[in-house]
Amino acid sequence: MRKLRVSFLHLAPVTCEIEHNRRLVERAVNVAADDGADWVITPELCIPGYLFMKQIGTDWITPQPGPWMEEFCKLVKKRNVSVFLSHPERDPATDKLYNTVFVINQQGHIVGKHSKIKALGGAESWSTAGTKIVPVECGGVQAGILICADAYKNEVAQALKDNGAELLISPVSWGPGRCGPDGEWEQRSLDTGLPIMVCNRTGEEPEELDYREAESVVAKNGKRLLSATSDRSVVLSFDWDMDAMDLLSEDFDRTYLD
Repeated sequence: MRKLRVSFLHLAPVTCEIEHNRRLVERAVNVAADDGADWVITPELCIPGYLFMKQIGTDWITPQPGPWMEEFCKLVKKRNVSVFLSHPERDPATDKLYNTVFVINQQGHIVGKHSKIKALGGAESWSTAGTKIVPVECGGVQAGILICADAYKNEVAQALKDNGAELLISPVSWGPGRCGPDGEWEQRSLDTGLPIMVCNRTGEEPEELDYREAESVVAKNGKRLLSATSDRSVVLSFDWDMDAMDLLSEDFDRTYLD
């Protein structure tokens, strides 16, 4: 049996506090590594926060890997984990901006990335829609990445499945409420036959955006296997059987960061 230890960084980033949030992610990666994690998954836009654009704009978004990500890759290598890191990027050729998840392997190499396909308007109007829908090989596994609204309907998930994905990884910033999740993750696992691992976030942002009841979820065959919320930053860890593509843990192990 190939056992994979997965840690969700269910964090409470502070809107626009880039350096603070980077330190928070670094700390959480160390906590996950201490807990034996093989894979570490961050929530969507954990570095700037979701509603950053009105306050600090986009000039800070640079081509990646930038200086911080290069140092972060060294940390990933030192701790011998693989990280699915959400970090905005700028295309130096076109100057377009993307909401991207980078996959960094245990050797500290960026082995692939996925830019959000279903980029929304409003708070996400800075982001250009991605065009490539291919899984990323990580540790011998083809991981299909869905960033938040990419999972709203089945088209992106199905394309990932058709292109060889063996499981789905979904970094999200998707809180409850009028436009909150309503079975999309379970349905994507049912539609594709692939398990889905959803790393959400917590905390609050301006304009009454409240993630304290937002759920991180593991689902398979249309059913939730694990679900958790937290009112503060926490590392949620569980064990997964890569051969059977099934859950080994009965619940998340939790390590709070504050």
